[in-house]
Amino acid sequence: MIMSTVRFTEEFKLEAVKQVTEYKRPVADVAQRLGVSTHSMYAWLKRYGKPAEQRQQESNEAAELRRLRAEVKRLTEERDILKKAAAYFAKQSG
Repeated sequence: MIMSTVRFTEEFKLEAVKQVTEYKRPVADVAQRLGVSTHSMYAWLKRYGKPAEQRQQESNEAAELRRLRAEVKRLTEERDILKKAAAYFAKQSG
C-alpha cells in the first residue's frame, strides 16, 4: 500500500468542502476532480462542514476537556499519595 504524504492547506480543504455543501456536488466527483480520496473528503466534511464559530467552540471544548482530564489525573495521583501518607502515619502513631 502506498501512503501519500501530500498535505493540503486548510483553505484548500474548506474550498473542497464548499463544493459539496454549498454547490451540492457529489463527494466522489469532487474527490476525483481534486485528486483526493473520498475518505479524505468525508473527513474534511466532518471537520469543516460546520460553521467556523461551531468549529471554534468545539475546538475550545476539546481543549478544555483535555485540560480537565489532566487535572483529574493530577488530583487523583495527589489523593493516592495522601492516602498512603495517612496510612503510614496512622501506623506509626498506633
